[in-house]
Amino acid sequence: MNFDRITIEPGKRSGQPCIRGLRITVYDVLAQFASGATEQDVLQDFPELQHEDILACFAYAAEREHHSARVAA
Repeated sequence: MNFDRITIEPGKRSGQPCIRGLRITVYDVLAQFASGATEQDVLQDFPELQHEDILACFAYAAEREHHSARVAA
């Protein structure tokens, strides 16, 4: 998977994974969806984001979950 849109910078948002170097974290986006927001809601709340950024957040989260499942096994 291509995670070029996900960046981690130690001095930004405490090193949390962010989107394209912005101060918007993967968690920020996923938390909105978990609260029942639609993609349109998220894009309205974060106008700097693009559809591909949201897909990258889901892919990043899925890969982390897959990795943690393998480590636990």
